[in-house]
Amino acid sequence: MPRQGGAIYCPLCLSKLGFKTAALEYSLKLISPKTPSTRVNFRYDDSTYEKPNRRCPTVSDFLLHKHHFSPEAASQVASVLNRLKNPEKSDSILSFLKESGFSSTQVEKVVMYRPEFLLANLEKIIKPKIKVFQDFGFSADDIAEIVSKEPLVLHCSVNNRLIPSLSVLKGLMGSNAEVAKVLRTSGWFLVIDLEKTLVPNVEFLKSCGISIEQIIRLMPIFPRFFLHKPKVMRKFVEKADEMGVDRSSGMFIYAARSAPMVFSVSEKKIKKIIEVLLETGKYDMSCIVNNPTSLMYSVENRYKPRLQVLEVLEKRNRLKNWPGFGTLHIMSDKKFFEKFVAPYLDEVGEIYTAKSVQKRR
Repeated sequence: MPRQGGAIYCPLCLSKLGFKTAALEYSLKLISPKTPSTRVNFRYDDSTYEKPNRRCPTVSDFLLHKHHFSPEAASQVASVLNRLKNPEKSDSILSFLKESGFSSTQVEKVVMYRPEFLLANLEKIIKPKIKVFQDFGFSADDIAEIVSKEPLVLHCSVNNRLIPSLSVLKGLMGSNAEVAKVLRTSGWFLVIDLEKTLVPNVEFLKSCGISIEQIIRLMPIFPRFFLHKPKVMRKFVEKADEMGVDRSSGMFIYAARSAPMVFSVSEKKIKKIIEVLLETGKYDMSCIVNNPTSLMYSVENRYKPRLQVLEVLEKRNRLKNWPGFGTLHIMSDKKFFEKFVAPYLDEVGEIYTAKSVQKRR
């Protein structure tokens, strides 16, 4: 045993005598001066230290019998977390969530999302996050729903992420009720930097003539649309302009949202399709905006032959009702032929030839 100043230093003896962790590390350095300090890691939290004689329940037993988890949930958590060093600590975490208004199902969701959550520090990690929501005035039901849908918020920085994000949303939407509508389905709004996405995008859309009321109404419905990079949002708007949608129209923001689906379609083709469809008087711009994939089909091989068939059938009173827009652009060539051409071959056979059936788009 190495000596220092004539005395023998034994780490185990030092530990039994109640030496603090720092003193213990220092003694180890005395024993082996050549050992790099970065390789010595004897720090431990006394509250989670497991004594050799202490009998700890399995994770599955703890969750099943103590907190009444479903067998499936308990098994899933146990497959990730081998054991609980301090069941009392984990128990206090789960009890706190229940006392805060979380249902058993919501507690399960949180733990299943990240089993290591059972080992977290209740006072430093969990309680401060819940308190932020409470301080903002959210109800217990809203807090439980938001956190259980996006447990990652419990791992966010209070000052660098949670408070700034909630402040942005509250300032934009005006009330906790509106903010909760978004967060109940899209809690991930709280884990990203809204100052770099949502804020500039909203300002840009407002400059395009879109009202804040419409933005607030659509945010819970199309949340991801508002979180694109600002330069991408500008491309969406440019594509909506190419479609010919008036910026003052309530349909403009829908057109911008559908833009990613038609990025590969040329402006010339978009205008031609819109012209052909609107000329019928049967469809309006909302049909096209709500069905952006309609702009990906061929004017010559799909729209013109079908519209000509339908116009002839309508003039000859063969149509009870003009087909909806979905039927016009989505229905396969084979089905369109069987429904609108085959029964009236003598009247429209020359318009919609067999060759048309074999063509796709």
